[in-house]
Amino acid sequence: MSIPGDDVDIPVIVRTLARGARLTPVWRNGIGGLTFRTDDERYIKWGPHDAEATMRDEAERMRWARRWTIVPEVLEQGEDAVQEWLVTAALSGRSAVDPRWIAEPDTAVRAVGAALRRLHDALPVAECPWSWDPATRIENAAARGVSVPLDLRTAPSVDRLVVCHGDACVPNTLLDDDGHPLAHVDLAALGAADRWADIAVASMSTEWNYGPGWEEPLIAAYGVDPDPVRLDYYRRLWNAT
Repeated sequence: MSIPGDDVDIPVIVRTLARGARLTPVWRNGIGGLTFRTDDERYIKWGPHDAEATMRDEAERMRWARRWTIVPEVLEQGEDAVQEWLVTAALSGRSAVDPRWIAEPDTAVRAVGAALRRLHDALPVAECPWSWDPATRIENAAARGVSVPLDLRTAPSVDRLVVCHGDACVPNTLLDDDGHPLAHVDLAALGAADRWADIAVASMSTEWNYGPGWEEPLIAAYGVDPDPVRLDYYRRLWNAT
């Protein structure tokens, strides 16, 4: 994943959705999908179909989660035979990997940990219609032709069942200008699971974005002690699926 340059090719459907607004590319994901910001305060997300989670999934989950927590407002969502797109209203915050926060990792990491705890506390697991438990994830992987190691089919017992973000890597938390948690984005895999499924990935992703040494500060900011068994399992499950 990376921030694309201004010379990126803009898909035709993105230009159509922009309706004359100026487009600035802000993100490229691992399968070639692109996200653009418009000068009229929208984000347009575009990409090829993703077998793991679709933008329709993401739109449904954001509409649901928005009742209890801050996530972008869905303005449009659509697809055709080869591509899909999602248009959301812009929020005022910046990603935790914005250059501002890359330069202040202590602030960013602790905000991401606190934001994740706040998300888990806010979303009502009893009302969540989706699952992100290991069995569901392994079944999804199998449908995509991914073979998951046998030892991952036996998960640790559930510590606390919550509504997980599903992709709690640090770029998906937005911070306000003071470095406080503001919102979450990229919720296509949101679903009920043990909270360590999110904590493991969020803390692991600190090294990718800020360098070594930030895993435990994020976990401390979440408000728990490290659980080596669950951290190891859910990180391996993430990498395998």
